[in-house]
Amino acid sequence: MTEPSKALALQELSQCRQEIESIDNDLVELLARRLRLGTRIAELKRIAELPILDPTREAAVIRRVTTVAREAGLPTEPIREVFWQIVGMSRRAQEEAEVRARGASRPEPT
Repeated sequence: MTEPSKALALQELSQCRQEIESIDNDLVELLARRLRLGTRIAELKRIAELPILDPTREAAVIRRVTTVAREAGLPTEPIREVFWQIVGMSRRAQEEAEVRARGASRPEPT
């Protein structure tokens, strides 16, 4: 590799890494948004008297994202694993919101 092409490769490498960092930041923000929605869903489930755990819904989410991944040409198993983690994070956020809501609804001791 000649020096000018090496320099260009290093410059492009730096740009690619910066773009990946930006995408990583976007992913973290999207996860934060998803968890905030999970907390709201917990409130709505509590009002509707629905359980936090909804295995049918969780499985549907995994099937949907697996299909989207396949259509995008991505390997489905790693996507499935990532989304099981994300669904688990959302469920935990809902469970924590439920615990907070139950604690807030308890009368003060006299």
